[in-house]
Amino acid sequence: MPIKIPDSLPAYKTLTEENIFIMDEFRAKSQDIRPLQIAIVNLMPTKIDTETQLMRLISNTALQVETVLLCTKTHISTHVSKEHLKAFYKTFDDVKHRNFDGMIITGAPVEQLPFEEVAYWNVPCEIMAWSKHHVHSTMHISWRAQAGLYYHFGVPKYPLDKKLFGVFPHKVERKNAILFRGFDDTFMVPHSRHTTVLREDVEKHPEIKILAGSEEAGIYAMMTENGRQIFLTGHSEYDAETLKREYLRDKDAGLPISVPKNYFPGDDDTKPPVVTWRSCANLLFSNWLNYFVYQTTPYDLNEIR
Repeated sequence: MPIKIPDSLPAYKTLTEENIFIMDEFRAKSQDIRPLQIAIVNLMPTKIDTETQLMRLISNTALQVETVLLCTKTHISTHVSKEHLKAFYKTFDDVKHRNFDGMIITGAPVEQLPFEEVAYWNVPCEIMAWSKHHVHSTMHISWRAQAGLYYHFGVPKYPLDKKLFGVFPHKVERKNAILFRGFDDTFMVPHSRHTTVLREDVEKHPEIKILAGSEEAGIYAMMTENGRQIFLTGHSEYDAETLKREYLRDKDAGLPISVPKNYFPGDDDTKPPVVTWRSCANLLFSNWLNYFVYQTTPYDLNEIR
């Protein structure tokens, strides 16, 4: 799916060098089709990296996608320039009058705080409430998956004794789960978190379908009826170097951090990491766009309820 993004966005150059099918606004306007409208609420501190990772994945199918990058008006980002935010991001107030085919909500580095103690907790709550009637399918990633489960269903999170850090094997648990159509019996997913949700808490809510999980990493993928709300506790979107950057950042700061599991050959952090999750990540996002967005979203976005 060619993805329509501004040619001045940093991701444009990176994706072009990777032969990712992207198009500028002039070419997109010449195609007589309605592009899918996808909003990306990016609360990750490394915004440019996350933009590139997500756009790399949602470009890997056969139709045109138009993305809108969103940030919160109240939260001040310290890892990206004000000029970048002003040039490429909109606030929720700018778009809340609109409807979207799909939305991706990313995590934030506040997972160890109780949800209500997050300074801008009211903002994600407002966005999640709005998404129920203005977005056809919403994908929550990492901390935002836990936040979404808590907001929509009251599912609590719990601190882990040790950070879950590395790349872990997972299995599809729900037979014929369309989100995982074409997946191998075992697939790999990166995780980087200090908290978790418990299966027994999720199972109290029959409206939540558990799709995939891991013996070591716990539940990974859940969704509500027809995929209107999808929750992913891991980071399938991570690129090859993300866990390495997180690991070296904490190691250099003298923080207690273990070598990420199943990542460096022989756990030797002087060797290049081995990517074992890329194909599954591409298939996951392709399935989401195809089966839960494109094939079921109304042509007239005003019909989303």
